[in-house]
Parts: sequence; structure tokens; C-alpha cells
Amino acid sequence: MENTVKPLGRIGIVKVAAASFIGTLIEYFDFFLFGTAAALVFNKIFFPNLDPLIGTLASFAAFGAAFVARPIGGIVFGHFGDRLGRKTMLVLSLSIVGVSTAAVGLLPTYEQAGLLSPVLLVFCRIMQGIAIGGEWSGAVLMAVEHAPARKRAFYGSWPQCGIPAGLVLATASFYFVQKLPVADMMSWGWRVPFVASAILVLLGLYIRLKIEETPAFAAVKERNEEARFPAAEVVTTAWRPLLVTIFAIASPNILFYIATVFVLRYAPEHTGVSRDVVLGAICAAAFVQIFTIPLFAMLADRIGRRPVLLGGSVLMVLGAFPFFWLIDRGSALGIFLALQLALPVLHACTYSPIASFMPEQFETRLRYTGSAIGYQVGGLMTSGPVPFVAAALIASFGASWPLALYIMLGGALSLIAISAARETYMAEIDEKPDQIDASADTSGPVPLVGRPAADSGR
Repeated sequence: MENTVKPLGRIGIVKVAAASFIGTLIEYFDFFLFGTAAALVFNKIFFPNLDPLIGTLASFAAFGAAFVARPIGGIVFGHFGDRLGRKTMLVLSLSIVGVSTAAVGLLPTYEQAGLLSPVLLVFCRIMQGIAIGGEWSGAVLMAVEHAPARKRAFYGSWPQCGIPAGLVLATASFYFVQKLPVADMMSWGWRVPFVASAILVLLGLYIRLKIEETPAFAAVKERNEEARFPAAEVVTTAWRPLLVTIFAIASPNILFYIATVFVLRYAPEHTGVSRDVVLGAICAAAFVQIFTIPLFAMLADRIGRRPVLLGGSVLMVLGAFPFFWLIDRGSALGIFLALQLALPVLHACTYSPIASFMPEQFETRLRYTGSAIGYQVGGLMTSGPVPFVAAALIASFGASWPLALYIMLGGALSLIAISAARETYMAEIDEKPDQIDASADTSGPVPLVGRPAADSGR
């Protein structure tokens, strides 16, 4: 079959990747605002009548509600993304997350509305989760499906960079807000970042409306090959790559939410380091990660996705105890070094290639749904429970070693899953793949498509 997908010029792909980066930055800025507020203020505002520990657990449970909703969003947005297109779903996801985030900033407190207040909080969080469930795959596919064959990991990493960039903005906003007097911070200060996010959402919508549908999906539409029920086909015909993607994300997920959410409470309470220091360290590490993510992606374009992901999973297992050893030293330098190890190194090398690795496991007509379900179900299992599980482990054992074992477990799960995956970095992305025997050797490059990859120096 003649390849109908025409790669964009350099300016075109940069424009698409930048649009994916900015949109993802905005959505995850909104998403992380909730996580930061959950660690710092929500237990006192929405759960004030509970024991402090129980209030903290309830606050983190509200944070985790989004991860329950994200697979639903992945299925819904994936269904229509594989039938109607990637662009439409990206505009819709950004709109939903923008409205739900601004609404959090306008919610009444428990003192004002009683039990209705935490109920509304959880509802807004669920709506955030549904929107985020469709965001990641759509943003990644816009970049990956537009990119030149041997630069898919690099351009796919741009929306990945939007995630630490969003974290920097969210953490920095709370860093400055908490400088307010305590009474002002608790009454109205915490609301400002949520309401102000609406401005960023409008900017993101304007940018996303300017980009075009991906050529790979346009070719599927032209051939009338859209899946009627993509989720059902993924589960029945692509269950093996689906399982691989679900568990491949375990390693970066567990570390990320311990390092960026739980540490905000753990470090001040157990080491005496001020919260300002922790917030500053997270900001600095996330900023550096914006630049290390594309570096690891470039490596994945040169040697393959599996070697980088497998090596990163091994480093994750080896780095878990040093990460907490640095934090438990109780010094600002230790916190800074721990976060630099966690985010720009361990998380970046296990997360950066995921943007190309996951979509390449599925054919175009199922790619949005397959990558969305894999990513979001993986998030439900290994992201959402992290702050809650971590808080329970500390309450039970009073030491950090169970948390280090928790991180090591994530590394081990990813190592097993990625070992079972096929290498796809040399494959074309725009044609229907042949049925490949599940027992085939998975150690080397296996074409994703029905013909050998063409020379990809384009």
C-alpha cells in the first residue's frame, strides 16, 4: 500500500509539538494545583472536623478520586478520538479541565456548606480526572503521528515536558501564596491560583484550535477503517500490548507522586525542613526535568525505547533508598539533591520514552484508545493510591524504608512489563500492522506495520 502520510516540515512539526506542550502544561498545571493544595490546605478547609491524620488521608483520597475517573475519560475520549479525530478531543478535554479547576477556587468551605463542600470538591476532581484521561494520549498522538519516523520519541517528549512545566507553575504559585498571612492564605489566598488558571485555559484553547488533524488518522478516515468500538477491540485483540503499557508506567508513577505530593508533608513533619525549602526544591528539580526529558527521548530515538526504559527501571530500583537517605538527612541540601535525583534523572529516564513507546504498541485505528486505557489504568493502579498508601505506611512504620520498597516495587513491575514488549523505534507508524505471533521473539526490532520501515532520515 502506498504510504499516504506526508511528514510535516520542520516548522510544522515544531508548531504541533509546541501546541501539545502548551496544552499539556496548562492541563497539568490545573491538575497539580489540586495535589499541592491537598497536601497543604484541603484537610483544614474541607475536612476540619476529622483527626489531623484522617483529614490528611481524606484530602489525599479526594486527590486520588481523579485517578478513578481517568480510565473512564481514557475510554470515552479514546473512543471518539479514534472515530472523530485527535484535535476535537484535545479541545474538549482542555475545556472541561479548565471549568472544573476554576470551580474548585469558587467552592464553599466546610464551615460554609457542611458536607456539600467536600462532595463538590470530589465532583470537581472527578471532572478533572475525566478530562485528563483523554488529554495525555491526544496530546502525545498529535506530536508522535506528525513527527518524522526517527524523531518520534523526541517530539513526543514535548507534551511530556509540559507535565513538569505545569508542576513548576503549580508549585511556584503555592510557594508565593503561602507567603500570605495564615488567615488570608486559608480564607482566600489558596483560591487565587485555581481561578487564575482560567486565563491559561483560554490561551491553550486558542493555540489548539490552530493545529491540524494528524496525517496518520486522516489516512484511516480516508480508508474508512475506523474501529466501531475501539475499547472492545483493544481488550480483545490488543490485550498483550495493553497489559504491557499498564505496567510499564508503574516505575515513574510511584516515584513522581511520592516526590511531588507526599514529600510536601513528609519532609517538614519528619525532618524539620521548612515547607518553603521543599517547594523550592521541587520547583528546581521539575525545571531541570523539562530539559532532561527530551535528552532521554533523543537517546530512545537512537538506541530504542526498550533499552532506555529498562535501564531507567533498574536505576529506579537502585535509587530508591538513596533518595530517602538524602531526604532523611534533614538538610536543605539533602532535599535539593534528593529531588534532583528523583525528577530529572530517575523519573525522566523512565517517563520520557513512554510517549512514543505506548502509542507505538497499537495500530493507528486503536492508538488513542489503547494508549489512553493503558496510561490511565496504569495511573489508577500506581499513581492515585500513592499519597494515601505512603501516608498509611508512615503512620504504620514511622520510617521511610517502606516507602523506598514501594518505589522499588514500581521499578520491578516496569522492568517485567517492558521486558515483554516489542521494540518499535525502527517501525513505520501509519499503516495497519500484521498480526504478530505473541510467542515471537521480543528482544529486537519488530515492524509495527505491514512492510519494513523505509529509510527514516527524512
